Amino acid sequence: MTFCLGIKCQDGLVAIADTRITSGSEVSTAKKIAVHQGERHSMFVLTSGLRSVRDKALTYFEERLRQNGGHLARSYQAVNALAEEMRRVYDEDNDWLIKAGLHFDLHCIVGSQLSEDESPHLYLLYPQGNWVEVSRGTPYLIIGETRFGKPILDRALRYEASLERALRLGILSFNSTEASSADVGPPMDALVYPNDTFAVNECRFNADVLDPVGQLWQQAIENAVEQAAAPVAPLAQALGIDKVR
Repeated sequence: MTFCLGIKCQDGLVAIADTRITSGSEVSTAKKIAVHQGERHSMFVLTSGLRSVRDKALTYFEERLRQNGGHLARSYQAVNALAEEMRRVYDEDNDWLIKAGLHFDLHCIVGSQLSEDESPHLYLLYPQGNWVEVSRGTPYLIIGETRFGKPILDRALRYEASLERALRLGILSFNSTEASSADVGPPMDALVYPNDTFAVNECRFNADVLDPVGQLWQQAIENAVEQAAAPVAPLAQALGIDKVR
């Protein structure tokens, strides 16, 4: 399992991904964000699924960018190109995967702004090669372990958020997932793309750096539980509980 999050807000894009790879009882670290940077061309791809399928599809896509990347001027064209390479890998490998008891599994979050885009775009690309674009009403996408990081984003994230607030919420979403899933953990890769800059800022944060955020979030949750005692009291009394500890 993995945790990859993409956020689109009015000031740009934010992306966060864990780096934990699990295979049976073995745990290793690998990057799950691929960045493609050029003149008036910024693009990142977050992936969840079979690592072998991911590596092959991205290798094909990177080769395609080297050969004719200049012909891709709009973000949807780049996403379609990646989808075609995913279908190519499916045609080459799916029968062999089935024989091995596996199935073709690759989900991607693609964020980009290319030369003819008026603003950045954020897409969810499915294994079949079809895609959807993020909307202002729900300005984020998660792939991999989706259950634990959603509540805080649904409650607190709005399209109008600044990049700093979007990053803050993304890190708290990551922490919530890490606390409840043994398959998700640091180091955590994060990147920010401010509108119209055609420049991605990327950094990796280890557990020591992230720990103060986790401690603060844990304490805030415990404080909220205590503060809920008063409004919960009449509900508890209705159930025959006279004293709230």
